[in-house]
Amino acid sequence: MSYALAAGIAMVCRPIGAQAIMGHTAARASEADATKLRSHATSLLRLFLCGDVMTGRGIDQILPHAGNPVLYERYMRSATGYVELAEEANGPIRKPVEYSYIWGDALAELARRKPQLRIINLETAVTRSDDVADKAVNYRMQPDNIPCINAANIDCCTLANNHVLDWGYEGLAETLRVLKAADIEIAGAGMNLQQARAPALLPVPGKGRVLVFSFGSETSGIPRSWAATADKAGVNLLPDLSSETVRGIRDSIEQTKLTGDVAVLSIHWGGNWGYEVPREQLEFAHRLIDEAGVDIVHGHSSHHVKGMEVYKGKLVLYGCGDFLNDYEGITGYEAYRGDLVLMYFPSLDPSTGNLISLHMTPMQIKRFRLNRALDNDVLWLKNVLNREGKKFGTSVVLSADNTLMLGWTSSN
Repeated sequence: MSYALAAGIAMVCRPIGAQAIMGHTAARASEADATKLRSHATSLLRLFLCGDVMTGRGIDQILPHAGNPVLYERYMRSATGYVELAEEANGPIRKPVEYSYIWGDALAELARRKPQLRIINLETAVTRSDDVADKAVNYRMQPDNIPCINAANIDCCTLANNHVLDWGYEGLAETLRVLKAADIEIAGAGMNLQQARAPALLPVPGKGRVLVFSFGSETSGIPRSWAATADKAGVNLLPDLSSETVRGIRDSIEQTKLTGDVAVLSIHWGGNWGYEVPREQLEFAHRLIDEAGVDIVHGHSSHHVKGMEVYKGKLVLYGCGDFLNDYEGITGYEAYRGDLVLMYFPSLDPSTGNLISLHMTPMQIKRFRLNRALDNDVLWLKNVLNREGKKFGTSVVLSADNTLMLGWTSSN
């Protein structure tokens, strides 16, 4: 089992004793090693990834430009009802909040970790449209609230999910326009299939590019009718998780990926609750790495964190959990602790795309704001990740700063 050190470098412990160097020679060697480690650390590519960011509905109602609160849910007719549930559970929210409010303590952690790119799955329409889709739950955020995404300096939003078309094709078109105007790159949805399939191309000075491909699966609740076609807007929907589908993804990546590029495949798949990773998901993730040139599989849809794997040096996040939502006060799945979320900070070798380290910072959603998780909650997450990671050969350890660090056994 190898663990990355706090500096973000994967190290192997060296024996002590016969190899010890004494006096000034040891000091000079130690200083040289430290300089080498710092140099290596600065050469790494560090990303910020997270689960679903759901800034519509209740969260939209506390932002400076609250949109139309009308809902068509069986059990809730106004988005303000979700605000009331959160306040009943955790206390009052002083409204309107500043755009940065929802990110809370995550902003300081982003500033501390300094990721070169910040990538989220934005799971809401950003629109004034009233063309509601015929489905159980519909998310939308008023377009004038888009500065809440800019407040965290988000570089890219993936959109192939089961809420981006909640307010019709007019709502999707407005979402795309608003994100473009906000200078946020997108992947996974478009006005036709070519646009929906196109990756976000994110240059990192001195470290090549990160290519973000976004796909959705019907298993996450995306209607088949939402699939983009040559002449119809929609999302980049996977037909299935077959070898043929992998070959199509491989062709798309090969058309774009250059030497030194890192390919992130963001995929919205699976149900909301439950820790099981279906065999077809595991095999699909492995084939994406073996055959399609994918360097990170960024999975989401589950409302709680799931197990993760390092397969042939590549990171596979099977379910990142939600990151921001308006679920406070909703009962029924408390055992999964969906209020506890993770900031994922993978550091990669940009020349190979291999994972060097993964640091995770636990947060808790409270009053629609991200707060550093309490000690007992961090331990709870640690235990869950160790339990679920065992079958993947991964485990986590608690760092001195109350964050988590991934360890893994080597795979072929």
